[in-house]
Amino acid sequence: MNFFTRLSNGWNIALSSFAVLKENRQLLLFPILSGISMSLVIGSFVVALFASSGWDASAVGDRENVFNYFLVFLYYVINYFIIVFFNTALIHCTHLYFKGEEVSIRKGLQFSVSRIGAIFSWALFAATVGMILRLLQENLGWIGKIITGLIGIVWSIATFFVVPVIAYEKLGPIDAFKRSATLMKEKWGESLGATFSFGIVQLIAILLLAIPSFILGYAIHPIVGMIVFALGVFTIVVVMSAAKVIFVSAVYHNINGDPVKHFNQQLADNLFVQK
Repeated sequence: MNFFTRLSNGWNIALSSFAVLKENRQLLLFPILSGISMSLVIGSFVVALFASSGWDASAVGDRENVFNYFLVFLYYVINYFIIVFFNTALIHCTHLYFKGEEVSIRKGLQFSVSRIGAIFSWALFAATVGMILRLLQENLGWIGKIITGLIGIVWSIATFFVVPVIAYEKLGPIDAFKRSATLMKEKWGESLGATFSFGIVQLIAILLLAIPSFILGYAIHPIVGMIVFALGVFTIVVVMSAAKVIFVSAVYHNINGDPVKHFNQQLADNLFVQK
């Protein structure tokens, strides 16, 4: 199968993800809640950091390294927890939709709460990996950047299925990582085409948004244009984030033999083919 065929299939799969989202617009609330939560967390860390330095910006970086690393690790844990928590809720809502059951925000959040132990365990594991990569990057110079870059690529591929695995297979963080990596190893195929298609859709949307934003900024006021552009980019990111999680859910359920509504079954079957 050539690159252009894969790209075409990935495009169709991406559009199918948007079709699911179109029928369940309430699912957009999950990435919105995730984004708001992360904004509050970042704000809290910034305020705490400045407060601990006597509100002196020049003294922010004077803390001992151990303290700084602790803050970074704590931030990683909270960051991963928030992202996986809301993605798990979204994954479950798509699971309900694929089964033909009623989809609701409440059901998604209740399911995430029921898996909160596994989500927190994964957050600790992922934060530890992230902290190790950060230490390598800071202490090995350009070699560390190359190493962490390569490990980061492998990590993103190996953890492709980790959220639905955590949600439905009740595994610990290390076993969830191994399970996700095994699924990718055994069922590799057109994820590159689908990922590239999502990227193209997002790029086109941002470029189209830039035109009216520039016109408004020129005709009315630059601040108006910037506000419109910022709100538009936030909307695009929210939609793309939800669509990508729906895509992961659909592929995971297809691999496990579950029918997935709105997805061309042949394309879904070929998405991850045996090497």
